[in-house]
Amino acid sequence: MEIPYVVTPRKDTGLFNSKIAIWLFLASEVMLFGGLFSGYVFLRIGADYPWPERTLPVLPGLLNTFILIASSVTVVFAWASLKLRKWVQFQIFMAITVICALVFMGFKSLEYYVKFHHQAARLVDYTMVEGHIDHEKEAGHGEGHDEHDASLVTDAKGEEIEMNVQRFQPETISFDLLRVYEPWVEDMLAEASAAGASITLADEINLNREGESDSAKQFAAGEALSLELLKKIAKAQTSNHAFNQSQRTEYLREAWDLKWDDVKSNHLLGEAAFVAAFPAGSELEPAERAKAFKRWKAGMRANFATDVTIESVKVSGGEAVPVLLDGKKFAEIERPEATAAVFKVAPGAEPLNLRFKNHDVLTDYRDGLTSISLRDGTTLAGKQGNSEMVYHYVDGIDFQYLVMQAEKKGIEPLVAIENSWIIKNNPEIAEIWEMHQQGVRLLADELSKDGREPTHKDRYRMGWQEIAYYTRLIDEGKGVEDVEIDPSAKTPPREKMVMTEQFMGPDYSRHHFPHLAIPRAEVAMDSKFTPKWNTYYAIYFTVTGLHGLHVIGGAIVLGYYLLFGRKMYLSNPEWLANRVEVGGLFWHFVDLVWIFAFPIFYLM
Repeated sequence: MEIPYVVTPRKDTGLFNSKIAIWLFLASEVMLFGGLFSGYVFLRIGADYPWPERTLPVLPGLLNTFILIASSVTVVFAWASLKLRKWVQFQIFMAITVICALVFMGFKSLEYYVKFHHQAARLVDYTMVEGHIDHEKEAGHGEGHDEHDASLVTDAKGEEIEMNVQRFQPETISFDLLRVYEPWVEDMLAEASAAGASITLADEINLNREGESDSAKQFAAGEALSLELLKKIAKAQTSNHAFNQSQRTEYLREAWDLKWDDVKSNHLLGEAAFVAAFPAGSELEPAERAKAFKRWKAGMRANFATDVTIESVKVSGGEAVPVLLDGKKFAEIERPEATAAVFKVAPGAEPLNLRFKNHDVLTDYRDGLTSISLRDGTTLAGKQGNSEMVYHYVDGIDFQYLVMQAEKKGIEPLVAIENSWIIKNNPEIAEIWEMHQQGVRLLADELSKDGREPTHKDRYRMGWQEIAYYTRLIDEGKGVEDVEIDPSAKTPPREKMVMTEQFMGPDYSRHHFPHLAIPRAEVAMDSKFTPKWNTYYAIYFTVTGLHGLHVIGGAIVLGYYLLFGRKMYLSNPEWLANRVEVGGLFWHFVDLVWIFAFPIFYLM
């Protein structure tokens, strides 16, 4: 049976099946993205912190807008070419559409790359710091790095080490045998080898029962830490644990058998026991009496549970009867267990400094910590190492959140900023801030001519262009009195961008940015510019990520028609035209979503 309206439209609606289907699908998509955009608006209105504004590069977003609009035009031309039975022309326009999709995703990937390599931190006093984290170098080398720098220190996996880690000098390391994360053990061994330190088993672990001598379950104190050793201990522990669990089950079964024998022989759940415990129950109506009896039995069964243990059973009269299997108590056959393996650290010529990423450490950082716990259950006892968060380039400083908190407490914003950690502890940034205040004053004078004043962002946030401008003045030996603004720009003083900086952010070879080392105790939160950083980026990556998946999906479908549609065109060109029309409708929707996303995320 042939399915109707696959190629020819219905006479009453003028639509064929797939066109109705795509409209229904797009209706659900409108609800999806409409909900996300609405959620963004409400979250922004109700935000209790300064919402990021115009933090994304506008030029790539604008180019992507034109690219998608152009692709929406070319997909229509491709469809029209099919209707006119011009196959080559269809191929050209469809190829342009797919290329536009690839270029769009290229720009979007570049934008994501920049965000994923840009670091932000919120300090304890609510100052926001942005920039690029420094990388460790071998002793005697300067700070900073480039990708060809052979002096960079790498970890056991060959990855460069960012100076944004928590360091700890352990005296003992306790591993949770069921959750050992092998890469961390490898890193510890590599660090110990480099430092000339040794990590050995602190005490003997003997998982044999008394009288047994299985060497596979006995580990001598002083054995060197290795993944193989941890696996052997874990295997022995798992074996003993499994045996004990199975035996516990058997002993509990035996205990309950004893208890139920006692219950049955003494009629503890019978009518007589019920009447004895609840004399008024005999006067109830039969239906009510049955319900009361049922409730009483349920309560009694719950009480019986307190009489049953793996060692003994309390029977009528209060006597405790031991639970035996083959004449033995559970304690006599139970195998030893060791849930953790403790190793001691003997330092070499230098203390062993282990590095851990902040999100891998469960213990909240504070000065004077003597132990930390990791996500895999490993516990280290010892003392803290130097855990500074080191920015090689600080290209953004935002005091807006600090000012908001200060105003809640009735503190003058400028007083709060002058007493912030970053201003009090970094003379270069303090000088930059002084210049910025002068720039804001000049801007205020200029805007006052139009009855306007600088925005909160203008006053309390310094982006990379502002910082680059002020540091250039400092490098040239100029001071606050040399700060100038462009009256036509209506913004604080800024360094001009070159084309590549419109896409990749600041060119660090062209500009000078401050260096900053922040004590770990001063860092309240840190993250790359990922969904973790704030609600804005969470929604931005959700919406643009979903949109990107739609672009990829649409491009795959349209690319399929381009590469493999020839056979369909020769057999039934109208059918192919219908398919391309449906794909084009989806592509227009993808374009429409971006037309909403661009101003919301990039311009507002």
